[in-house]
Amino acid sequence: MAKTNNASFAEAARVALRSLQSSKLRSFLTLLGIILATTTLISVMSVIRGMDDYIATQVTDMGVDGFRVRRMVMIGQWDPKKFLEMQRKNPQLTREEYNFLKRESKLLREVGIETNRQVAVNFSTERMEEVELRGVTSNLGAISNTQIAQGRFLSDSDDARRMMVAVIGHELKQKFFPAGDPIGKVVDLGGRPFTVIGVAKEQGSVFGQSRDRFAIIPSETYFKIYGSRMGIGYAALAIDRQHLEQAQDEVRSLLRAWRHVPPGEADNFGLFSSDSLVAAWDQMTSAIAATAVAIVSVFMVVGGVVVMNIMLAVVIERTHEIGIRKSVGARRKDILNQFLVESSVLSGTGGFIGVTIAWIIAVLVRNLTSVPMSVPASAIFIGVGLSAVVGLFFGIYPANVASKLDPIEALRADH
Repeated sequence: MAKTNNASFAEAARVALRSLQSSKLRSFLTLLGIILATTTLISVMSVIRGMDDYIATQVTDMGVDGFRVRRMVMIGQWDPKKFLEMQRKNPQLTREEYNFLKRESKLLREVGIETNRQVAVNFSTERMEEVELRGVTSNLGAISNTQIAQGRFLSDSDDARRMMVAVIGHELKQKFFPAGDPIGKVVDLGGRPFTVIGVAKEQGSVFGQSRDRFAIIPSETYFKIYGSRMGIGYAALAIDRQHLEQAQDEVRSLLRAWRHVPPGEADNFGLFSSDSLVAAWDQMTSAIAATAVAIVSVFMVVGGVVVMNIMLAVVIERTHEIGIRKSVGARRKDILNQFLVESSVLSGTGGFIGVTIAWIIAVLVRNLTSVPMSVPASAIFIGVGLSAVVGLFFGIYPANVASKLDPIEALRADH
């Protein structure tokens, strides 16, 4: 019995594929709705997957017990009025505030300074533009989980003595020292000589942007060269994960007290943690997913109705064949299964085409833009499986019509 069922399934699948090949234009138009639905669904899944990777990267850098303090923070929906208001009201963070936090906080395991700007880097005859030059305190390596591949990270002594030393990213190492050892070499960072003391491990790219195109120097060296009036941010670690919210509240209270912010008035600075990033992203993906489901549902219903109409037309075309099969012993169940398999294979083929198109789109977008699209392996099964289920559902009525045909009347039909 199992062999018979498998043979019937295989035969129905072959008939469906032959039907697709015999009339390519009709097949394409039949499957257009399902193709569009699947392409849309997989494309949205790819964007969300790529963004998930980005958020995971940010959370990894920050740690589950870490948070950042910035002059302005806007996570989630962009509000230009709020941004302009923050620009007007929020003063720059200062080294004095940092020293105050470091001295007074009780719930912070670490707190450090980070600031940055874009510079050109030169070594010998080679040059690289738009390199991120970061000025950090020596504890930023631990706070941001910076891994070192060669050499060492900055030390307290480097910072205190304002040493002209740097830790470079993997991309700079590959550009200027592809086969050699960069440790001890002197590179030009923004027009000033720095001795390389370390190379960070490769981090890859996010949103199409390299995470290895940077150089890190001591914060005091940075301030000596560029000043400390603008662009300072703080990075902090709570004493543990359970005290993260309390640590943020403590920092908020200390900064409000330092700045004499009246009770009831909004903060004139911003804090964010891995939790806030994840929460904002979850809120955004929920909206994206809801919109995608609405669009995909419309396409799937339209595609399913078209498949149902085509299958009804196929039933009429093959009425005589159905009569012959019934006259030689085919049961109603056999006819029903045959047409259900055909409609499922038909729709599943549309789903497979949609997945293929979505994959091509993801590859092109990832290579040509900064949007991090990544097609998850589950998307193939979801796309093809959902399409097949739609075909199965909308194929029930045509299959039922075919199975109920009277064999004698069917044999009389023109063929």
